[in-house]
Amino acid sequence: MGYIRKATEKLERFKNRHDTRILAIETSCDETACAVVRNGREALSNVISTQIETHKKYGGVVPEIASRKHIELIDYVVDEALVGAKTHLGDIDAIAVTMGPGLVGALLVGVSHAKAMAFALEVPLAGVHHIEGHICANYIQHRDLEPPFVCLVASGGHSHLVHVKGYGQYKILGRTRDDAAGEAFDKVARALGLGYPGGPLVEKEAQKGDPGAVAFPRTYLEPGSLDFSFSGLKTAVLNHLNVCRQRGEAVNTADVAASFQSAVIEVLVDKTIMAAKKCSTDTVVLAGGVASNGRLRSEFESRCADEGFLLKYPSKLLCTDNAAMIGATGYYRLRRGLMSTMTLNAVASMEIDSY
Repeated sequence: MGYIRKATEKLERFKNRHDTRILAIETSCDETACAVVRNGREALSNVISTQIETHKKYGGVVPEIASRKHIELIDYVVDEALVGAKTHLGDIDAIAVTMGPGLVGALLVGVSHAKAMAFALEVPLAGVHHIEGHICANYIQHRDLEPPFVCLVASGGHSHLVHVKGYGQYKILGRTRDDAAGEAFDKVARALGLGYPGGPLVEKEAQKGDPGAVAFPRTYLEPGSLDFSFSGLKTAVLNHLNVCRQRGEAVNTADVAASFQSAVIEVLVDKTIMAAKKCSTDTVVLAGGVASNGRLRSEFESRCADEGFLLKYPSKLLCTDNAAMIGATGYYRLRRGLMSTMTLNAVASMEIDSY
């Protein structure tokens, strides 16, 4: 009861202060990250320790290994974030942490650490949705950005179209019905023998190929649908590779990568523009790991210019899983009085518009 009372008192002061510092933690998958964020818009530090080299030999993230690495790294990452921000623990006004969705074992490491820090410092705690974090990464990158806008969140685990009506006010317009865009990139990269992580490797290989070389399908689903489906496209790539091998034909890896990437991007761009028109917004925002793809960005820039939309997207660093985006999200949750308690737990699957 002592913690709740003191944290609640500090929350009231937090809501009225003009200079706040949040320490944020992100451990939803294979990045151990910590940041110190001022006023929800400025990352004073943003430390990310990646496990790519650890998981590369397995061709993907191994959940048990990811959890153990988070335990090994989290103290060091938090210390580095504080030093980088020139901030002492006593200067921290609140703690924010990713509570889900993600790998539950990995999430638990971050949630447990955040709860312990909040309890010890007697400051408010904010559990944050990972997808909301990706959206809010744009508030760090673009300090003038304000809702409403339509956001495409495309990553290894998620492909969402979200109408951001206000801070913390979200309506899901569309989502993937099977593979996420980033997941499809990873699977195609594996099939082409490019390695892990798939997104950057497919993009690099595609730069050498012809995007019109192979007529891969574009899946739009039923008329007017804003949902995504990339499983059929992935299967089409696998079938193409199998046919080539059966016929003894050489596979032009660059052409396959370019043609696959073009098909994914075309659908993502078309459906996002469709969503923006449906919501009568003038701003389109990108988020998530796939949003770092250079070809995707250039296609969005061209279409948005033609259609009269303002386009915003984060730096490549802020597209990846990071803690600065969690700090920005936590700031706006706490400003609305949404403080988590010590019962906060990790949740492997959760909706952005219902937590």
